[in-house]
Amino acid sequence: MKAFSLEPSMLTMRGVFYPTGHLFLMFPTPADAADAVKTLLADGYNGDSFTEVPAEAILGPIARTVGAADAPLPSAGTEARTVRRFAELAAQGHCALMIHAPSAEETGHIMQVLATSRISYGQKYRHLVIEDLA
Repeated sequence: MKAFSLEPSMLTMRGVFYPTGHLFLMFPTPADAADAVKTLLADGYNGDSFTEVPAEAILGPIARTVGAADAPLPSAGTEARTVRRFAELAAQGHCALMIHAPSAEETGHIMQVLATSRISYGQKYRHLVIEDLA
């Protein structure tokens, strides 16, 4: 599993967190996230396809990407609001897994594999659309 590092490819043109082609699944505790990783590995996933995102990374570099996204007018999209929701949960101790899943089929399979996992909030970042998953 990879450690999180905010990359320019994970940002919109306005600089807001938007990792296209990825699921961003939040879990109430690091143990819940670790259980999800074990489930994915048991299903044959390679650890290189997902990234652990601790609460500190969400509250730090990810939350900072919101910046002035709503200035001078509110953003037409939901990316800033979504990042704020991630930060609210991270402030309560939630952490995340970011999973590369560019196709709808991969997304569906991952969500099926993790159906019994304790996902507190989930988003799929598609081109121009953030899809609610949990």
